[in-house]
Amino acid sequence: MIVDLSQKDDENHMQVSVRDNNVDQALRALKKKLQREGVFREMKLKEQFEKPSEKKAREKAEAIRRARKLARKKLEREA
Repeated sequence: MIVDLSQKDDENHMQVSVRDNNVDQALRALKKKLQREGVFREMKLKEQFEKPSEKKAREKAEAIRRARKLARKKLEREA
């Protein structure tokens, strides 16, 4: 059995295979993939309307966070 989650365009194509009727393991793998893709986060953001100014501020804060994390990892590699 193969679980196939396809959206409108074929670019977002995700498959999880169920081996030996172990649906629990396949479900965990699916949840992990969805988490990595940011699907849960996106769903949470779309639950309520977000003002454009709030969206801009959030995206800017996320970019700053990503940049700091990248710089921190770079420092760790050098040290």
